[in-house]
Amino acid sequence: MFFQSTTKYETCQNFLWLLSFLKESNIYFRTKNTEAGNNVIYLSGDNVAYSGVLNDIQKCIDLKEPGNIPVFVESEEFDVRIAGMIYEDYCQDADKIFECQKLVIEKFGYDWCWLQIDDCIEFEVLGVGCRGDGNILRATYEYLPAVPETVKNLRIPDFSNEGRFPVLMEAIGKCKNYFKDSVCVTGRTAAPFSSVTLLFGINETMMLTIENPSFLHQTLEFFTELQIKFGLAQIEKGADAIWLGDCCASSALISPVQYKEFAFPYAKRVAETYQKNGGWTFYHASEYNPKHIEIMSGLNVSALSVGENADIAQAKKIVSGRTCLMGNLDPVNVLFRKSPAEVAKESERILNSAAAGGGYIFKTGEMVPRDTPEENMRAMLDTVKKYNKGSD
Repeated sequence: MFFQSTTKYETCQNFLWLLSFLKESNIYFRTKNTEAGNNVIYLSGDNVAYSGVLNDIQKCIDLKEPGNIPVFVESEEFDVRIAGMIYEDYCQDADKIFECQKLVIEKFGYDWCWLQIDDCIEFEVLGVGCRGDGNILRATYEYLPAVPETVKNLRIPDFSNEGRFPVLMEAIGKCKNYFKDSVCVTGRTAAPFSSVTLLFGINETMMLTIENPSFLHQTLEFFTELQIKFGLAQIEKGADAIWLGDCCASSALISPVQYKEFAFPYAKRVAETYQKNGGWTFYHASEYNPKHIEIMSGLNVSALSVGENADIAQAKKIVSGRTCLMGNLDPVNVLFRKSPAEVAKESERILNSAAAGGGYIFKTGEMVPRDTPEENMRAMLDTVKKYNKGSD
């Protein structure tokens, strides 16, 4: 655990003053001799990841009160900017992914290492058209025909050799080897229903729910198998958790009846398999509708992440006693657009609305914009750290 700055001191003139300052600030240090013979001081304090974070996450999952409320931020676009990288370079290079995550976690103190990368890793290998450019994340755009022949020809990829699977696997291993248990290393898969929309496109998938549900179920079975194997491969490489994304199964697109038939049973099977094999599942559909949240609370996932438009206090009441809740600071209208003071105020409101009684992890509701002010990110994180101090 290291503070964001690394400072070289060539003299001891102000050393006693420095020790006094560090003590008052609850910051500690250790020294390291570099190859050049310089003595470098690394600072660490409460604004950094901590060795007990996995225990605190488990307490949250067990619906208990943690020693510290963990802080998860969907921040990869922001992180890549802070690291001075281009996203299209980042998403293809395990060393860049690791170096970026190392820098931002030590700089800001996130409690997870979120390796979402993009939504295309599985689908570009299956033949779906995917495109990214510069700092625009890769996205699907040329879908496969929604016909039986397509599914007949699908196969489970080789995660060790094909496409960018090895990049993600290597990045997970590097991050886990470096951070050990001081952050929650989190891989990613798409839930089966959203997987079908990324294969056939949203419009075609929605038509299948009405015109050919049996064929849709057949395709869902394939993706249940694929995503189980993909997630287990990441857990084997060192992932503590899998981010199970299912935004195309939200109430913005399908009804509660459709969700129960086409999304729920498949996502539940995937999540339970991960958990039986030692990995947590963080399920995210960016949901805000109380009816859908109530259904999702029965998925038996490790934690349910709700979107920024959800009423966090209401969501906590709905899932209480059933599942851990994650959420839900608005990354655009608050974190990106507001002042640091307003970010801190909203962060405090969310904590006061959802943290009491345990079973809660603080998180942004969605992806943080690339150009989010750094001082706003610090205001959010500092507010959670302050809240944790106050609850000690």
